[in-house]
Amino acid sequence: MLRRTLRTCLVPGILLAACSVMADDWPRWRGPTLTGISAEKGWSSQWPAGGLKTLWKVAVGTGFSSMSVAKGRVYAMGYGDEKDTVYCLAAADGKIVWQHAYDSDLGDKYFEGGPTSTPAVDDGSVYALSRWGDVFCFEAATGKVRWSKNVQKEKGVRIPGWGFAGSPLVHENLLLLNVGEAGMALDKNNGKVVWSSSNKDSGYSTPVPFTRGKDSLAVFSSGKSFVAVNLQTGKEVWSLPWTTQYGVNAADPILKDDYVFVSSGYGKGAALWKLGEGEPKVVWQNKELRNQMNPSVLVNGFLFGVDGDAGSKPSLKCVDFMTGTVKWAEPKVGSGSVTVADNKLIVLSDKGELMIAEASPAGFKPVARAQVLGGKCWTVPVLANGRIYCRNVAGDLVCVDVSSQQSSVKN
Repeated sequence: MLRRTLRTCLVPGILLAACSVMADDWPRWRGPTLTGISAEKGWSSQWPAGGLKTLWKVAVGTGFSSMSVAKGRVYAMGYGDEKDTVYCLAAADGKIVWQHAYDSDLGDKYFEGGPTSTPAVDDGSVYALSRWGDVFCFEAATGKVRWSKNVQKEKGVRIPGWGFAGSPLVHENLLLLNVGEAGMALDKNNGKVVWSSSNKDSGYSTPVPFTRGKDSLAVFSSGKSFVAVNLQTGKEVWSLPWTTQYGVNAADPILKDDYVFVSSGYGKGAALWKLGEGEPKVVWQNKELRNQMNPSVLVNGFLFGVDGDAGSKPSLKCVDFMTGTVKWAEPKVGSGSVTVADNKLIVLSDKGELMIAEASPAGFKPVARAQVLGGKCWTVPVLANGRIYCRNVAGDLVCVDVSSQQSSVKN
């Protein structure tokens, strides 16, 4: 990427300002660093008075999956005609490069239904997990199925009430899944089960890997706790008891240095734990930040995330990571979501309004806003290579242009 940028800067007639642009793919849930923060710079938060330019809009079916973007392709999932479909779209125009559909159930008992996890792209492969335990490994270029299986049927593991919702995560040679009480690991090359956990309800978060000494670990949520597991053996290292109504531990934990932050909705609240010798210790716990679905994002010592359940007047909040103190709250976001790039919040409200604001504890002050979608929007927006991708539950996926205006090449 650096070489491409340098070559661009050497083209005669292009302004030096273009050299400050740094594009970035978003190949999995929560992005390359699994923090919800993009390294992309040079994108524009100064939008035209007439609104953002919509590059394309496509229908991908019912669901709440987010998008992954890699090497000019966009990967998404949705439900329609009694099938789940994994889509590969061209980032430039939204045209279908390939798609794979398979029999599935809508699963609309508690909500609109459809897929809730996000595909993961790694080393020429795309991995997808359905709410019912179907796992696929596709060749990214063609959509050819390299391997597939249903881990729920193979291991006889329990499906939690809302189905499996955590996204698949590739870690070295393993494909990590939040399936079972403390997760499951497959060989990413052939789908063989490397290790699994007990037959109890999983939570709904995505595995979060980290290193402790010489050990590679990951945190999985269950219906009653957050558990750190040794990735080579599958053995539990420590557990944070965390009982939430209906077992909905859905927001990914946030790990920073020796601290672990967890948050859940349904009146549960949040807590910061300190890791050390033995079991982690509580630093603070309160009900000021209740992440029902999407996790918060940690920026410069402050958490930015949605507090409260859908239908109960939720709001976007800024909370001090080390103390749990609320700095501000913004109710107009509702049960929306947030991602971050270049120290700016990229917020999509639950009614489809896209907003940009500084990631600051001083207050929520949007510098740009545009209505990009209608309907219910609970899915996290994605910034990649000068474009922002947003979707609603009905499956309308829109791509808007936020690239900086480039000067034309002079003859």
